[in-house]
Amino acid sequence: MSTTTAATAAPAASPEPDAVEISLYESRRKIQTRSVSGTFTHLRWAAVWFTQILFYALPWFNWNGRQAVLFDLLSRRFYLGGLVLYPQDFIYLTGLLVMSALSLFLFTAVAGRLWCGYACPQTVYTEIFMWIEKKIEGDRAARIRLDDAPMSGAKFARRGAKHLAWVLFALWTGFTFVGYFTPIRAQTAEVLAGTMGAWQTFWIFFYGFATYGNAGFMREQVCKYMCPYARFQSAMFDKDTLIVTYDAARGEPRGSRGKKVDPKEKGLGSCVDCTLCVQVCPTGIDIRKGLQYECIGCGACADVCDEVMDKFGYARGLVKYSTQNAMTGGWDKAQTIRRALRPRVLVYSTILAAIAVAVGVSLYLRVPMKVDVIRDRGALARMVDQGRIENVYRLQIMNATEERQLIRLAVEGMEGIALASEPVVDVLPTEVRTLAVRVQVPPGAASGSHPIVFRLQSSTDEAIRLDEKTTFLVPR
Repeated sequence: MSTTTAATAAPAASPEPDAVEISLYESRRKIQTRSVSGTFTHLRWAAVWFTQILFYALPWFNWNGRQAVLFDLLSRRFYLGGLVLYPQDFIYLTGLLVMSALSLFLFTAVAGRLWCGYACPQTVYTEIFMWIEKKIEGDRAARIRLDDAPMSGAKFARRGAKHLAWVLFALWTGFTFVGYFTPIRAQTAEVLAGTMGAWQTFWIFFYGFATYGNAGFMREQVCKYMCPYARFQSAMFDKDTLIVTYDAARGEPRGSRGKKVDPKEKGLGSCVDCTLCVQVCPTGIDIRKGLQYECIGCGACADVCDEVMDKFGYARGLVKYSTQNAMTGGWDKAQTIRRALRPRVLVYSTILAAIAVAVGVSLYLRVPMKVDVIRDRGALARMVDQGRIENVYRLQIMNATEERQLIRLAVEGMEGIALASEPVVDVLPTEVRTLAVRVQVPPGAASGSHPIVFRLQSSTDEAIRLDEKTTFLVPR
């Protein structure tokens, strides 16, 4: 019997396919926006002028011989007009932050990304830097030609002039920012004399560099990829939120045509497919594709579309602020605005108004003086002349006014309790005065801890009066 062994040959190795590299990130395409004019553009520039005049001018205003708005971190005093606030007044900053957050929620629920499109510093400074770029390098077509042109003396000169203007504006911005924390007039003298401190210099250049980089180079990348608001805004939107919307029912099918062509004869909608809405968009999106998270709600596409509609003799509003429900139901403006006053908007408005009133009333009723009472831990209780029991306290009196205050001290809470220190304290304007105060009770007082109250009354201003509770210890 013969045995046959079948040898199985190994299959030939198949050649590996060519490796294909797939990028998960789209390379940035530089956006050169076209100039546009219209209602929303004018509103946006009005916001730019208002915010920047306020930002750059406010530190130069004086109040009672000092800077009107100054956050003096070294002295731990914050000046807001006639208000002098201390770190103990942090509750007001908390109220301001809560009001800002609720305002953002309210505005977003009503009309989408109003903050982003009109008042966000990234939007404002990008608009300013793009305006400088336009003035130096020309309109959109000229800038694109300059981008594509090889380096030459003329191109280098234009680019150099643009960047020099950007750097100077950014440094001015950093200088103004630091001027809110250091008296800006003194800061100006130090800059001119070359004696600026290290920290001031660092923050001027750091803030200037951030402005230069964000507004000059990153631009829409900040809005699209870095800003968290773009990611969670959809949680605050609903179908009754006003957003920049393309009327697809009216605009489609889109197509180019002459001004004298009747679109109905050609079976076309109102959109002439000019792509101007894309060319004016600061984030480079096509609003005709629907709402996208990159849209900052600036309304530039609505302005330029209205210009095109006017040229062709069509009705305005192909691109406009509207809501999804309004577009679906064919509502007019009155119906759309009425629907804006829906429950969530009313809730936001009520809470915001309540907090604003509470903060305002609290500021109005605020006593412009604070006192902290701290027991002297080195001598909790001791016996002095005639068998009297003495406790020593350290009082820290903060004068939150810009007037000298004569403070009269008194103590109550135990029979025979009296001050053994000077009862009148002189506190200078905005001064924090620390002093030791001795309090005594007659011999024979019951041992233990007894609640007492320090009473402080200003002789200068009768409205300034404070009571601060503490305890008096009598040893066994």
